[in-house]
Amino acid sequence: MLSIFLILLVLAIILLAIVKFDIHPFLALFGGALIYGLLAGMSTDLILKSISEGFGGVLGSVGLLILFGVILGTFLEKTGGAIVIAERILSWIGKKSVNLTMMLGGYVLSIPVFGDSTIIMMNPIAKSLALKSNRSYAGTMIALSLGAMCSHSLVPPTPGPIATAGILGADLGQMIFWGIIVSLLTLIPGYIFVNRFVSKIPLKPKLAEAEGQLDRKLFPSVFKSFLPIVIPLLLIILASIASYPTQPLGTGRHITIITFIGSPVLALLIGAILSFALPKKLDKKMLSTSGWIGEALLIAAPVIFITGAGAVFGKMLQNSGIGALVSEGMQDANWGIFLPFLIAFALKTVQGSTTVAMITTASIIAPLLGPLGLDSETMKVLTALSVGAGAIAISHANDSGFWVVTQLSGMTIKQGNQSHSLGTLIMGVTAIGIIYVISLMVG
Repeated sequence: MLSIFLILLVLAIILLAIVKFDIHPFLALFGGALIYGLLAGMSTDLILKSISEGFGGVLGSVGLLILFGVILGTFLEKTGGAIVIAERILSWIGKKSVNLTMMLGGYVLSIPVFGDSTIIMMNPIAKSLALKSNRSYAGTMIALSLGAMCSHSLVPPTPGPIATAGILGADLGQMIFWGIIVSLLTLIPGYIFVNRFVSKIPLKPKLAEAEGQLDRKLFPSVFKSFLPIVIPLLLIILASIASYPTQPLGTGRHITIITFIGSPVLALLIGAILSFALPKKLDKKMLSTSGWIGEALLIAAPVIFITGAGAVFGKMLQNSGIGALVSEGMQDANWGIFLPFLIAFALKTVQGSTTVAMITTASIIAPLLGPLGLDSETMKVLTALSVGAGAIAISHANDSGFWVVTQLSGMTIKQGNQSHSLGTLIMGVTAIGIIYVISLMVG
């Protein structure tokens, strides 16, 4: 009980530092890890070892994945490739299914691009469609935001899911496969909620804005736009299938090649390189420290360092022997797949950041996988998805995404809570229900 109390105390300190005193999550998590180590009576050598192993270990496996994913998303955003993808989805589904178009558009774009950026980029389209179809702007906007938040939390190579998978040791190929299935099913009640309730909010858009300062003549083709996203996902999934113990793709040199280029780091590196073909002319300035690559590094750095600090916290918990203590205390409890969901849900709701909630929860759960019976390969993947499900909800006034949605659309805070916030709650609960059913089938 003392160990559990210490964890709760340190979590309270971390949340207070982030929410009340506006301290950067990296410092809050790193400081919390040190405080926990000292209060738990760990030796100074073990504390230093935990810092070295936690920070270095996770960055070696996750840092490059986050960076390459952000580079890919930056080039899609800067070149107009993201808009090309959105418009192609629109042409496939049709303007009559406006809300479905916006939801799936936001969903696809938030796989390589940050959720807030997706909403900002797609907002002009959401506004235009609402005007042309004479529908509530609230419906198109919330369909967009819910689609974006769903894949942002559940489907790599978005930084949160990548970091969570890395911390928990979950197979990234299976994470992508199950993440796509869970997230697409999760969209169904979200779509029903938008159509039946949010679309009744009387919100009219003003004149549609221009789509940024991008020259449409310089937009890449549809093929080029999809390539950096599709190829890495296919390579990772193919390598995961090839690595199954049953050897479904056989054995030999071709398997070695598949697993090599399908390793997450190389697959996302290939995706990043393919994104260099998106500009009409690749200017060397784009690859400089002051260009698009430099900008991507600035975006990726905080996520990478927060991930490292979270890993230090997790390693500190692991080396303190918390796993064995919790195992004894939870022998008669059957938390299973719901514990990571509840922790992530609480952290997301209290402090606002999806990524911080996912990284912190994964760091806490990693040493507890065995005691909770979640240490098989499949259950590690479902645990990572459970963390993502919890981190979807509840997006409200302490979440930047909430303010992006309400300020761009002109919603009141009450309308934002009734639509965006409630929608994230519905999707989070739906996602964990789907994950639980899958765990009963394949766990």
